[in-house]
Amino acid sequence: MPGTRITDQQVTIYMKHRKRNSQVIAAAKAGISERSARRIDKLDEQPLSNKRQWRTRIDPLESIWDSIVVPLLQGDATLTPVGIFDHLCEFHTDKFNPSSRRTLERRIHKWRALYGSSKEVVFLQTHEYGLLGMCDFTHVKSPVTIASEPLKHMLFHYRMPASGWAYAQVIYGGESFAAFSDGVQNAFKAAGGVPKEVRTDSLSAAYRNHTNDNDFTERFNELVTHYGFKATRNNRGIAHENGAIESPHGHLKSQLEQALKIRGSYDFQTREVYESFVADIVARRNRRVSDKYAVEQRQLHALPRTMSVNYTEHYLTVSRTSTISLKRVTYSVPSRLIGSRLLVRLYDNRLELRYGSDLVQTLARVYASKGCRARNISYLHVIDALVKKPLAFRYSQLRDDLLPSDNYKAIWEYVNAHLLADEASYYMVKLLHLAKQSGCERQLGRFVAASITQRQLPAIRECEAQFLVIASNIPTITIKQHSLSAYSSMIPGGLHG
Repeated sequence: MPGTRITDQQVTIYMKHRKRNSQVIAAAKAGISERSARRIDKLDEQPLSNKRQWRTRIDPLESIWDSIVVPLLQGDATLTPVGIFDHLCEFHTDKFNPSSRRTLERRIHKWRALYGSSKEVVFLQTHEYGLLGMCDFTHVKSPVTIASEPLKHMLFHYRMPASGWAYAQVIYGGESFAAFSDGVQNAFKAAGGVPKEVRTDSLSAAYRNHTNDNDFTERFNELVTHYGFKATRNNRGIAHENGAIESPHGHLKSQLEQALKIRGSYDFQTREVYESFVADIVARRNRRVSDKYAVEQRQLHALPRTMSVNYTEHYLTVSRTSTISLKRVTYSVPSRLIGSRLLVRLYDNRLELRYGSDLVQTLARVYASKGCRARNISYLHVIDALVKKPLAFRYSQLRDDLLPSDNYKAIWEYVNAHLLADEASYYMVKLLHLAKQSGCERQLGRFVAASITQRQLPAIRECEAQFLVIASNIPTITIKQHSLSAYSSMIPGGLHG
């Protein structure tokens, strides 16, 4: 309109719409005349800066800003606006009104932008295909249980940041070399190749951290040489330098937690089922980057023909109790091995028992809590010997460990309370022996436990009749009918001789 000045906002709106519209349309959208639009296009019309330079109200921070707040900001750059606000409310109520909190926060933000110290800068990285693989351990906080027993575990996480392809493995112990070696080698195998560089944090399983040099441990050096990659690590105590693996830690665990909630249960029947569940989640993530992974896989070095050593070796003699002890854990072994000297290969999740070069037994590894001892006892290893002296069951130090499930523990409590001492031991040993013979440990335990709830203890013969199936061993006899001529040849001179 004539006599009305064009504001800075109108000029901004006009210039915005002028990029995509004609002069007439842009002028209409900005609420100015076409003549004014022509002047703007010719740079004849300059925006007028008519902002006031005076205050319209009293500054509420005038009495405390220069004398109190600024010295605090200069003294410690980590002080937060909330911390300063709390200090003013507590000790300077005569000069500061709590209603000025937002004004205080804006003023602090502006002061730090003008006079504050430098901040850390995130430098985005460009990753080449096949160049880098990153790995680390991360703790899982989800309350996962195995057969209702809490599962203490963590994840070994490997990732190639160029493509985003990842691998995760459930780890039941700590950040040991066996866990690291097993995880990284399985990751290489799943990826189909080895990157040029593998980066970790300062793992004590890989580096001698008591020195300032990047010295490898002997076993880690063998692993590096075997696969031919370059090993690097971030600075000690600065985890965010491994941001390409630290941030995906959170994404992976969040996706795992969501999948567990959708599943409706944190309980799994066995460790193997849970490991498969985790593998499916990682595979789901990898399918989203399959095109980039296909490009990166072509840049990886070929795998060696054999895996490197991912275990430690220990020589142990089986005691007369048919057990061995390793890492504060007592394991039972088949009684036929009593007195034998075995080579035990200790992996992160299992023990391999070897007699000479022959593998005789594989046991699930158990980890003892700090300062405590643990046991991994199986009745299957000693029940044949226990049948010969069943009364030894009652006061055996391994009695509670020999009971394989809660059902059998409930059965023992019942028979111990309702039968004579010898009869209770005899019944329990015979029941365990039947469980081994029939191969129906769980079904037998549920059957007897269900009968006990009805105050009826089934006899051992009744259990045998239902669960012990003895296969008939009737030999197959084939009868061949001989010809008459064969008989005649046995008579001297023939039939008419």
